[in-house]
Amino acid sequence: MKIKKALYVVLGCIGVVLGAVGAVMPVLPAFPFLMLAAFCFARSSDRLDQWFKRTRLYKNNLEDYIAGRGMTWRTKIRIMLMVTFLMSIGFFMMGRKGIFIGCVVLGCVWVFHILYFCFGVRTIPAVKQESCSSSRG
Repeated sequence: MKIKKALYVVLGCIGVVLGAVGAVMPVLPAFPFLMLAAFCFARSSDRLDQWFKRTRLYKNNLEDYIAGRGMTWRTKIRIMLMVTFLMSIGFFMMGRKGIFIGCVVLGCVWVFHILYFCFGVRTIPAVKQESCSSSRG
């Protein structure tokens, strides 16, 4: 059992690191790695799970989705664009090698991905941040 928990901790830490990199680099999607971290930490350690849920990475990217509320359009679009970009690389490479059935499968996965995020995940309004202007009396 200890090996299994240790494996979850290691995978969770890898997910946090890759998710953090993905949050600042447009080439790497953060969402799937942060989902991996949430999954692994929930199964490995209450302490790590609570720590992760208090981070900005979790609150900005996963909190509403995990709670069942949905995602903002901005988050949905960011995820769809990144997955589209990454899948298009695979699509292009398979097309050049003549693996047309792979292109068809990848195209179907992409269509279902877009449909899922557009219609399967509820869209929530973006939280507007209050301005930091001070009032003068």
